This record gives sequence, structure tokens and C-alpha cells, in this order.
Amino acid sequence: MTGSGTALAQHRIARLASQRLVHRAFHWLHLHQPQLRMWQMAMLAIPAPPFGEEARALWFLERFRELGLGNVHLDEEGNALGELGGGERRPTLSDEAAEGGAHGSFILVSAHLDTVFPAGTDTTPTEDGARILGPGSCDNAAGLSGMLGLIAALKFAGIEPEVPILFAANVGEEGEGDLRGMHHLFERGEYSGRIRAAVALEGSGTATAVDRGLGSRRFRVTVTGPGGHSWTDAGAPNPILLLARGLVELADRVSGAGAEARTTLSAGQIGGGTSINSIPETASVLLDLRSTDPFELQRHELEIHRTFELIVGRSGGGAKLAIEVIGSRPAAALAADAGILQTLKAVDRHLGLRTEMRLGSTDANVPLAMGIPALAMAAGGTGGGIHTLAEWYDPTGRETALRRLLLVILDLVGVGGG
Repeated sequence: MTGSGTALAQHRIARLASQRLVHRAFHWLHLHQPQLRMWQMAMLAIPAPPFGEEARALWFLERFRELGLGNVHLDEEGNALGELGGGERRPTLSDEAAEGGAHGSFILVSAHLDTVFPAGTDTTPTEDGARILGPGSCDNAAGLSGMLGLIAALKFAGIEPEVPILFAANVGEEGEGDLRGMHHLFERGEYSGRIRAAVALEGSGTATAVDRGLGSRRFRVTVTGPGGHSWTDAGAPNPILLLARGLVELADRVSGAGAEARTTLSAGQIGGGTSINSIPETASVLLDLRSTDPFELQRHELEIHRTFELIVGRSGGGAKLAIEVIGSRPAAALAADAGILQTLKAVDRHLGLRTEMRLGSTDANVPLAMGIPALAMAAGGTGGGIHTLAEWYDPTGRETALRRLLLVILDLVGVGGG
């Protein structure tokens, strides 16, 4: 976008922030921070392990209905959804964004339901002064409660978005969830082809945003053989040793990918065998391959296959190899001249902020890989101990981040109302 485009964005935001309805929304956010805290404590008491988000999703359906969203429902993947707005239309920034290929009807605002903690983890929150303590208190109860605050502020102010907003408390962002909630929304569900831009609320912070999606491919590599006794069957192919040889070779080859990309390979889990004096019949390893470049992901995936195939093939027969893809997240980036970035810069200027743009693996990966403008934005406050039982969140200062989010979203959708 040209310098004139930047100036236009700043002018739009200044006008937007001066509107009476927007001030009413800001007023709600200022007065009702205790309500956001209550919502956050309540949702944290409902566990949402990977592939076990239903109870928390149902709680969100109740909140969506109470707040007055329309078409509130669970989709087939388990995402809790609700709609707002879509009345008489005037041109908005999202129309400009649609010129890049996303010609849908909705702007998506989302926050993921799931945590990394397995079923059975006690997620009951406690408080220590301003801090909320408990697994998932920051990632992503901060984003989820922030999203409820935005909905409540919009409804209180009587703002009717000219482009409808689809609010989603979505499943499957963490770990082996593999972005399944976003994949369903954008690729298979009822809103497929109908979303033109997306904003995901993710964790704590006031002036951070993710505009580049870190790609990943995850594999389960399994080697099997006849097994046997460690002495009498010495020389039989040993699946653990074959895996170890492959891992050593790959560690030497997958280090970096040139000046413009970074690639990493991690062996996260390895297991197999039955006893110390037995040659294992089977062994497996879980591999996590990540890169900023989708072509490097493809290249190193081939390297993984070739390396293990060669090593197992040289073992003298009797050993078999199986490589299973257990996760895939696309690498992508928002265009440097995207309208939503100009909006964010203009909002920053208005609020006296300076956003730190980051690389990350978030729900924004899916739309970015499809050429749909998207950002993952911090939902305010501070946090720590992420993905540990000692996780905490302090909502102090959350209001500024929610104002920032509100202005970005309203510039995307246009403001209507009484």
C-alpha cells in the first residue's frame, strides 16, 4: 500500500475512534473488566483437553446466546459459533482485502478453546492478587474472555457491523489438534469460501501480532523387525539402532535453509523394545519438522523418507519401515502491503503503541496459507508459565489491547447502528 494508503488508514481510524457508538463500546470495556475476569474464571473451571473441548464449547454457546449473537450453534467439528451484523453495506477495508482473492461474506474473530493439558488435569483456577492461576489461564483463556468482552461491548454500544462478524470459540489449535477447527471453518464447513479476513485472539500482550505462520510437519516413524535374543540372534536388524542411525544423519543435514528461511527438526519421543536383553520387534520416534518456508518443509520431508529408507534397506532384510504424517501446519505470510497491516499501524499510531510483528504457529496459519488476510493478535494483560501447571495471567492493562482489537475489527467490517 502506498503512502497515500497509509494516510487514508490513519484518517479512517481517527474518524472511527471519534464515533459515539465506538466510545460507548470503549466505555463498556472500561467499566466491565471484572466481568471479563468472572468469565475467565468460569471457563477455566471447565477442562478443555485436546479432542475434549465439548463441555467448554457448550458453555460458550450459552454465553453467545446471552450476549445476543445470531445463528448460535456447534458445527460438525465442535467449534462454537455465533454471528453479528450484516445489514446495509457500504465499502469497507474488507472489500479492499477481498481483491486479494477472499470474496467471502464474513470477517472471522476467533479464540481457541483447547489447552495442551491432557484429560484429568485439574484446571480449577485460583487467584493471587491480580493474577489468575491455573493451566490455560493465559493460553488461551485470555483470548477467549477477551472475545466475549468484544461481543458484549459491541452489543452494548448498538454497533451493527456492515460486514457480518463470525465469532468462533474453536477447537484444535494446540498440538495434535493440528488446527482442525480452522481447517473445518475454511475448507469443509458451512462457512467455507465465505470468510474474507480473520483475526485470532491469542494469549497475553498489548502490542504483539503474528503475521507469519510457522509451518510444521509431524511424523511417526516406525521400524519393525523379527526381534530376538540379544546374544543368540545378534546381527538381526535392531529397530532402535536403525532409528538412531537415521536420527544422527538427519541431525547433521537439517540445520538451516539459507538466509531467508529457518528449518528445525526435533525428535520428541522415542520408544520400543521389551527388555534389556532382547532385540526389539518394533521401535518408533515422533518427529517435529518446522520451517518458515513451505518449500523447505517439502524438501526436508523427502530427506526424512530417503534417509530412513536407505538405512532400513541396508540392514540386510527383515526390517520394515512405516512413516505416518500425524500433523501438518502450513507455512505462510501476510503480504507486506495488506490492508489489515495498514489498519493495525494506524490503530497503533492512534493509541500510541508500536506492534511487534512475530512469527508463530497459530490459527492464522490456515487462512494465510489460503491467501486470506489474517492476524493473530494479543488479547492484553501479561502471562507466564505457558503450557505448564504453573501458568498464570494478570489482566492489568487488558483494556488497551481490547480497544486495539476493536478498532482493527471495526475498520474491517464498517460501523452501523443507531
